[in-house]
Amino acid sequence: MPSFDTVSEANMEEVKNAINQTNKVVTNRFDLKGTSAKVELKDKEREIILFGDSEFHLDQIMIEVKQTLGKRNVDVRFLDVGDVEKIGGDKVKQVLKVKNGIQTEDAKKIVKVIKDSKMKVQASIQGDAVRVTGAKRDDLQAAMALLRKEIKDLPLEFNNFRD
Repeated sequence: MPSFDTVSEANMEEVKNAINQTNKVVTNRFDLKGTSAKVELKDKEREIILFGDSEFHLDQIMIEVKQTLGKRNVDVRFLDVGDVEKIGGDKVKQVLKVKNGIQTEDAKKIVKVIKDSKMKVQASIQGDAVRVTGAKRDDLQAAMALLRKEIKDLPLEFNNFRD
């Protein structure tokens, strides 16, 4: 029976490369030169940490991070932006978490969209992915198109397509 998995995973190699490139740009930028502006990536926790002297610096670094991720084909919807925190003196930091997997409530939303469409496919939640099965390949492709159209707030990918 043909099937595919709907997942939401960022390419961490591209994220790492984007952060390294952003660090180079930030250290050479005229308005950020001589400040504590920098970007760090913690691989284990999947966190990007922005450091700066003010919230304005953090905003400028955030713009640079989003542009660089966009150039490397990493969807910025993977970023979960945290609050700005003071870290002593007038220095500030902000933590961005890189989301991985589909949360349970989002998975339920995907299953509901598929069931409400009355298509001849079944959707089931499998951990942090949603497996969609159907009798025909055309039905599965129609389900992919439907999910791309209906689910705008999640960066969805379709993999593990079996015929």
